[in-house]
Amino acid sequence: MAEPLLEVKDLKVSFRTEDGLVRAVDGISFSVDEGEVVGIVGESGSGKSVTMMSVMRLINDPNAIYQGEILFKGRNLMGVSQDAMREVRGEEIAMIFQDPMTSLNPVYTVGWQIEEQLNEHNDLNKGQARQRAIALLTQVGIPKPEQRIDDYPHQFSGGMRQRVMIALALSCNPDLLIADEPTTALDVTIQAQILELVKSLKREFGSAVVLITHDLGVVADIADRILVMYAAPRIRSCRQRSETGTWMPVTSRSRTSGSDATGRSTPSWRRRREFTERQGADLAAPPGGRAGFARAAG
Repeated sequence: MAEPLLEVKDLKVSFRTEDGLVRAVDGISFSVDEGEVVGIVGESGSGKSVTMMSVMRLINDPNAIYQGEILFKGRNLMGVSQDAMREVRGEEIAMIFQDPMTSLNPVYTVGWQIEEQLNEHNDLNKGQARQRAIALLTQVGIPKPEQRIDDYPHQFSGGMRQRVMIALALSCNPDLLIADEPTTALDVTIQAQILELVKSLKREFGSAVVLITHDLGVVADIADRILVMYAAPRIRSCRQRSETGTWMPVTSRSRTSGSDATGRSTPSWRRRREFTERQGADLAAPPGGRAGFARAAG
């Protein structure tokens, strides 16, 4: 059996606060294979983003406490230096952040920002980097890329800024692409376009993708597996495809309180008033249950 591209083992991330120790991630384990699309679904505060930010080693809070292993291509990223991680970020693991307006630098053109990443990880001259940036903008569907490459982030719409973020993330052909709620604040039509773009680029570049969202509908047609997270200690893996290759309904196969409530809270014209009302879990005093809960369905 082939070794997973990414393997997270008993990861725990806690933060010291005035109210006590907050267990944002409490002993979860999962893996991502090469070329696989894995969806991580859960309510706000369930630890989705903290988990993947930890994979990227982007949490520099002095009050953060880490335990566990993060194996990428067999190498434990928890033990490497920050200089070594800078080589990994962008070139081997890239991330699309949920708010491109705050992730892109407003005082530099989008072309400059893509070219900077290309120059950081590749031996390219200025002309080569610019041509590569134009090609990337073309691939993600930016119209007139030869002109738009010299525009600033505020000159793009929300959907176009997200496409620029995807071009930036894919600039060095990473093995693993982490998309942290890439369709947040976008209308339904643009959401569908962004998800279709991620699918097509995944096929073209061959990257594995981890898609973080709180919306089961976003990952229903794109993910090979879905991890449902609730209150940090709970994570469940739900396989999307049956042995015959047909799609299985995610909501009928992921029987956890988090996934059930997520499904029930979806509005319907048939039951306009039947919304699920739930309080988010208190991670300083999480609900009972076995930490690191992980189980495969199917």
